Amino acid sequence: MVYFLKINVAIALFYAFYRLFFYKDTFFTWRRTALLCFFAVSAIVPLFNIQTWIEQQEPMAAMADLYATVVLPELTLTPQPETDWKQLLADGIGIVYWLVVALLTARFLVQLTGIIRLGRRCPTQKIDDTTVHLLPRPEGPFSFFRWIFVYPDAHTGEELHEILTHERTHARQWHSIDVMIGELACIVCWFNPFAWLMKREIRTNLEYMADEKVLETGHDSRTYQYHLLGLSHHKAAATIYNSFNVLPLKKRITMMNKRRTRAIGRTKYLMFLPLAALLMIVSNIEAVARATQKITAEVMEAVTPAETPEVQPQPENIVPSSQSEMNVAPIPQQEKDKKVTYKGKIVDDEAGNPISDVKIIIDHKYQSITKSTVNAQGEFRIETSPEASILFEYSGKDGKTLARMCRPAELAKMDPDNMVIELIPVNIIKSNVTDDDVYEVVENMPEFPNGGMGELMKYLSANIRYPEAAHKAGIQGRVTVQFVVGKDGSIGNVSILRGVNADLDAEAIRVISSMPKWKPGTQKGEPVKVKYTVPVMFRLAPEPVEKIDETTVVGYHTPVAGEVYDVVDKMPEFPGGMTGLMQYLSKNIRYPAEAQTKGVQGRVTVAVIINTEGKAVNASIIRSVDPSLDAEALRVASTMPDWVPGTKDGKPVNVKYTFPVTFRLQ
Repeated sequence: MVYFLKINVAIALFYAFYRLFFYKDTFFTWRRTALLCFFAVSAIVPLFNIQTWIEQQEPMAAMADLYATVVLPELTLTPQPETDWKQLLADGIGIVYWLVVALLTARFLVQLTGIIRLGRRCPTQKIDDTTVHLLPRPEGPFSFFRWIFVYPDAHTGEELHEILTHERTHARQWHSIDVMIGELACIVCWFNPFAWLMKREIRTNLEYMADEKVLETGHDSRTYQYHLLGLSHHKAAATIYNSFNVLPLKKRITMMNKRRTRAIGRTKYLMFLPLAALLMIVSNIEAVARATQKITAEVMEAVTPAETPEVQPQPENIVPSSQSEMNVAPIPQQEKDKKVTYKGKIVDDEAGNPISDVKIIIDHKYQSITKSTVNAQGEFRIETSPEASILFEYSGKDGKTLARMCRPAELAKMDPDNMVIELIPVNIIKSNVTDDDVYEVVENMPEFPNGGMGELMKYLSANIRYPEAAHKAGIQGRVTVQFVVGKDGSIGNVSILRGVNADLDAEAIRVISSMPKWKPGTQKGEPVKVKYTVPVMFRLAPEPVEKIDETTVVGYHTPVAGEVYDVVDKMPEFPGGMTGLMQYLSKNIRYPAEAQTKGVQGRVTVAVIINTEGKAVNASIIRSVDPSLDAEALRVASTMPDWVPGTKDGKPVNVKYTFPVTFRLQ
């Protein structure tokens, strides 16, 4: 669909370009080439792939990032009624489009068949050393490829000579190819008025070329023009051949009497090249923007992390579950225009001594990242959105780092005019990495050693421990850690991009900081520094769900042969990856009417087993919200298409896969 829209936009732009620069000149051969190139470039340019070059140009990469942020729509789902009118409208438009295409194609084939039958039935005769097909009755002369049709008895000898000169030009220069291209373009883009206008210009320009040839052979201009006017009453039944008396005659006569354009005017045709290059760049910027959005969606939790380790307090080894979260309704946008002022003092957690030179970083969703310093008494004053998170960070001369992440809920409990921020020690690794030489996306992204994402999940599950204080306090959530993979694969600049609690943040930083060296990312074959983000979910064991007698959610059990793994070398993959899973859920999940009426919403966590054949079996509810929502989540999970099965030691195995589905009312 995107490719088809690009073609039609290009045709409209090229037609405007033609009217602006080429419409009035007399370079008919150059115009013919340009008109054909317009159609060809419109179809070919969207297929050219210069995305790698685009990504290497900083201004264009910035434009693609802006396009992905502002223009590209986000995937959201709302409770759908039984009748999806938008889908019905889209289907109706598709049916109308193909119906008109079929009618125009049938009309084209009927005309083509009629000309071929006429060419086979008409007798031929040599006139002025030209083989012509004799029409059975008085009709306007025309040509189709090498065939020339004429009714000789309706014309004088001089008129017949002019006609044959004209039609021989069409035949020898293969003008019928241009006509056919114009017809086919109008069939495919019948709803685009610029396609029809372009076809008309092609036909008219071909007549200009033939008329010019007649006048070059020595025929009197005025006599030839009167001859054209005398044939204007002949109407042609078909439209796919070159007709001698093609209308409008006024333009043809005006062009014949027009002074020839100076030769220097041909240079303006070179402007077509930068226009085509610009279209190619814009087309690829759109593709780069979508790729950027997809990469961001797979990494950042704002859309959904592709694989987020989930850490739970367990006595033995921690085993993460593959996570992908699907929101059934969009989260209402926060009001960012409201401001709140925070004032207070920053102290250490040991002796309560004031700390100066503290860097204050405000969540960049609500305000640009700001670096501030407090005075010598540790006093500060900042103004920001009440929905923003604030990170206080202090780097001591001894290399020790103190920090504290304050979330909106925690800030709301404090006195905004008399805050006391206690900083605690954290392990934030800093390396000599500057922002100007750190890439966001490169040709080959960094990889965790010996297995990529699967091994990273194993490493996190084996090394992360749920902090005891957070466990007792019932604190859980997703910590997003950002770091830089250096040219040698070392880990640096580890920091919290989105925190939950000081204890959970510190644990996530500890484990990320102690990772082994990665396989570095490369750009143009050279290792470079790349910024990388890993979200880690800390989640407490779910509470037992009270039994509801009125409604029973049934899960059907399918025997699974062999061991069921939680983590394998290569995790199962939905067709089309995480994006494909999101699209499947958005298309198939329906918000239960009963839940809508009661205003029930929440997140249902579903577990399935992806067996060795890629089938999703034994769907079950890990975390329940409401029986009706549970039943809908089970229904969709049980009817998923086949996955690409997970593998261990190169062999397909049974893998348990968990994904949450959030039902949210607007």
